[in-house]
Amino acid sequence: MLCSVSITVAYAAVGVLALPVPVQARAEPDDHAHDTTAWDDGATKDFLIHESCNSTEIIQLRKGLADAVTLADHAKQHILRFGNSSEHYRKYFGDSPSGEAIGYYEKVINGDKGNALFRCDNPDGNCNQPKWGGHWRGENATNETVICPLSYETRQPLERLCAMGYTVAESESNTYFGSALLHCLYHMPAFGEDHVEHFAEDYAGALGLAKTNSSYTTHDSDTLQYFALDVYAYDIVVPGVGCPGRVVEAASLEEIPTSSAVTTHMSAQPPPSSTAETPTSTIVGAANEVPSASQNCHAHAGGELHCV
Repeated sequence: MLCSVSITVAYAAVGVLALPVPVQARAEPDDHAHDTTAWDDGATKDFLIHESCNSTEIIQLRKGLADAVTLADHAKQHILRFGNSSEHYRKYFGDSPSGEAIGYYEKVINGDKGNALFRCDNPDGNCNQPKWGGHWRGENATNETVICPLSYETRQPLERLCAMGYTVAESESNTYFGSALLHCLYHMPAFGEDHVEHFAEDYAGALGLAKTNSSYTTHDSDTLQYFALDVYAYDIVVPGVGCPGRVVEAASLEEIPTSSAVTTHMSAQPPPSSTAETPTSTIVGAANEVPSASQNCHAHAGGELHCV
């Protein structure tokens, strides 16, 4: 009996010693709390349209901006596929590296759009001038572009590219709303960064720039516009053919201006066009180049009107 009892007690003692003693962890403040705010919180992904635009103007603007994005996106995709070795690339950009051109197309596609506003009123009075299709407001409001009534009356959709006798070389580059708006976007600091300028003034000038001063081509507004139109026509609209038109002899550009801050840019010329998606836009409350059938005009810094 004594052994039996002692054994039981021994086991009981062992059992008591084997039981873990719970320890209460001391609460510490979390110095590494996770911030759930998205890294791009506050970004503006849609184009901003001023409340001065009526419903039909908004529809056309949205379509035109979608066309501009379509042109920019395919231009970028063409360069990504072929680099700076394709015939089209070398035609417009010469032997320049492709990174800058890709970047400026990408700015239009995915760049923040919070500092670019399109409006339909006439705050500076420039829409009263004959043949003005719109204008960047320049020093009056660097983030704003006015689209005049003439643009809504004459600009064509991208679906008509290469139709009705249009050619890249011989027709106005602003025939289509998308290409005209692409040009407008590069005037605005949010997209052109005061680096995209007018170093060439027309198609011949753009080709000449590629041969004589190719380092300027990847931030020349006309070159970016012509290239986008040409490769979209060749790759998408009429595959393997396009509508290049008669290639005139490229002008020789001996001198390149250090800066030609353009204050206006949209001309009022019609032919055919259209094929694009629709970038969304936001309505916000709140002088540019205009050509005739035979001329294309735009104002440079200081108000000088230049027609070609």
